[in-house]
Amino acid sequence: MRQTGILMPVFSLPSKSGIGELGEAAYHWIDIMEKAGMKIWQILPLNPVGYGNSPYQPYSSYAGDELYISLEELWKEGLLAREPSPFREYAGKVDYDGVREWKLPHLKEAWKTFREKSLDETSKFRSFAEQKWVQEYGVFRALKRKNGGVCWNEWEEADKNWISNPRKLTAEEREEADFQIFLQYLFYFQWMKVKETANAKGIRIMGDVPFYVGVDSVDVWGGKDNFLLDTDGRPIFIAGVPPDYFSATGQRWGNPIYDWDHMKEDHYRFWLERIGYSGKLFDIVRIDHFRAFDTYWKIPSSCPTAMEGEWIEAPGYEVLDLLTRELPEVELVAEDLGELRPEVLTLKDHYHLKGMKILVFSIDSGGKYARDINADKENMILYTGTHDNDTLMEWYHHLSCASRRKIRRFLKKEGCGSGSVKDRLLAYTLKSKASYVILPVQDILGLGEEGHMNTPGTVGSPNWEWRMPSFEEIERAMKEFGTLVRKYRPAI
Repeated sequence: MRQTGILMPVFSLPSKSGIGELGEAAYHWIDIMEKAGMKIWQILPLNPVGYGNSPYQPYSSYAGDELYISLEELWKEGLLAREPSPFREYAGKVDYDGVREWKLPHLKEAWKTFREKSLDETSKFRSFAEQKWVQEYGVFRALKRKNGGVCWNEWEEADKNWISNPRKLTAEEREEADFQIFLQYLFYFQWMKVKETANAKGIRIMGDVPFYVGVDSVDVWGGKDNFLLDTDGRPIFIAGVPPDYFSATGQRWGNPIYDWDHMKEDHYRFWLERIGYSGKLFDIVRIDHFRAFDTYWKIPSSCPTAMEGEWIEAPGYEVLDLLTRELPEVELVAEDLGELRPEVLTLKDHYHLKGMKILVFSIDSGGKYARDINADKENMILYTGTHDNDTLMEWYHHLSCASRRKIRRFLKKEGCGSGSVKDRLLAYTLKSKASYVILPVQDILGLGEEGHMNTPGTVGSPNWEWRMPSFEEIERAMKEFGTLVRKYRPAI
């Protein structure tokens, strides 16, 4: 089925709180998508951001970041005495630390009010809190706070090994754990309401599950046996990729490597539970760095770059056999970008998973004529770009004058010769046979380098900070884009 969608991180939505929220802003965005004929809303991971505010280095694979909780919704529910005044409402960048500090007193007030609510409400909360991952996350955050916020492998010994030898929490630790559990309760029900609203309007949510987890996470702290760690809890080997298009020294991500032998003995329960839970939150689950199910780059933790390492085979067929058998209702798609050996594509195709094609990596303008060098397949997701590369117009303007001229001639030859270069490139993308066509919101807006989201191999600002100050420009752009969709991709 031919469907069109938009890649829009939740944190990039406009709101009164300096970051996208699971309230009025999300519902307004869903309305905009519906009017333009969109069927898929792709997001980035919603988990609590850790090092460098990266959504790919979260504190948990299950939890949601409390930054996304809508204070406006809490006020409407009576958990806040008054609606908070706006904070950095029209900022074009997310100030993660500033927003977190500003929101915390309001969330504390909501927690205080909630504890005085009716028994029915607290009963619902207790039912949610009984989940194993919720309890462990609450304790993890409480002990992390107690230990000054450092990585868990630097905690006091008793706290480091709390999972295997639990002790009774102090009153202060229990209060913090319960508060963190309450935040997850708020996040979960606000998110599910957003998802239900999107689904009711014919829009499915595509979530993003990183292949690896962050070392400073409840996943590793609570499941040390699943990872190759030393006796102090530090990774012996770490994940990344060797030198490639993005970096001459490779990408040294720092995530711990899985102990696949132990996982096999445990019947890959880690993966079954993780993907199973993601299947509740999202309609489509995109597995980032899918190629690691085939082979993964294993870097000694002592190496300062990713240049030293080796490719190791992973038990991809065993894991995917289990996931497709036990979770048949979960639609998985594969991020299969980069330099791949043929076996990766064979693995993907064996399970009929949709892979990805990136337009800016596919159009070659180096010869006499520009051409699209990748086959146009149906069981595929075509993007103009992703969060990890230049925006469409940034890419175009970085080309030489001769290359840009060849691109324009190519588009005219393909029947996309009218309108702005941006519209012609979008039209060419929409004409694809690909089952899904998904475009980053920055490309709909026609942004250049000012819309750049992330530069792989770098950490911290300005990565992951881009945000729309208001809906005004995107509402206008989506009306025009909707016209292109109806013209070139009507069967959605």
